[in-house]
Amino acid sequence: MSFYGDLFAGKTVVVIGGTSGIGAATAEAFSALGADVHVAGLNAKSDQAPSSAACTELDVRAQAELEAFVGAFDRIDVLVNSAGISRDRDEWNLDSFDDVMRINFFPVMAASRAARPKMPKGSSIVNIASMYATFGAADRPAYSSSKGAVVQLTKSLAQEYAPDIRVNAVAPGWIATPLSRGLFADGQASGPILARIPFGRWGEASEIAGPIVFLASPSASYVSGIVLPIDGGYLTV
Repeated sequence: MSFYGDLFAGKTVVVIGGTSGIGAATAEAFSALGADVHVAGLNAKSDQAPSSAACTELDVRAQAELEAFVGAFDRIDVLVNSAGISRDRDEWNLDSFDDVMRINFFPVMAASRAARPKMPKGSSIVNIASMYATFGAADRPAYSSSKGAVVQLTKSLAQEYAPDIRVNAVAPGWIATPLSRGLFADGQASGPILARIPFGRWGEASEIAGPIVFLASPSASYVSGIVLPIDGGYLTV
């Protein structure tokens, strides 16, 4: 990691959906830089949860519980909205479509609203979007719709919360996480995808965490409302 070791010393970082995957890697990255990190999500006691953070079991679909968790902090310097799920083709069923939206999108607004009064000038929100916000997907319509909505909400929040709070998003490509493990194991399905990535490999969760740390850092003090693709060049092909 190229950031100095105490960059976030004395800062409180809250990661919603931080119990596995990109969220967990992000929590570990902030912890390594001196932050007091708190994560909330399902399976908070599992082996995938970050060992360096305080972990709270929380279903983000329970809006009142989510708002209560965020609102309990005296101060939040960084909020990362990372909760996400995909139901693949089952998302064409309305119940599944609704469930994905309730996990991927609505908690971003709920957590951001609850955190705003706790966030001092110079603080930061980083949301997790996706490359699917750019081109959609026939086999995961709710996932792509929810991530497109995250992009637009990020831009709206950036305007509303300026200049005190910066709001940005990252748009990961094909990253090795529990959510993608099944697809990557299917060589027939994943082969053409891998062939399109100029880097020729899947990304790692830690490679998303680094840019998130940058966007939350003083080095990005004049950056707000952007969506940063992190996809090994996938969208350039």
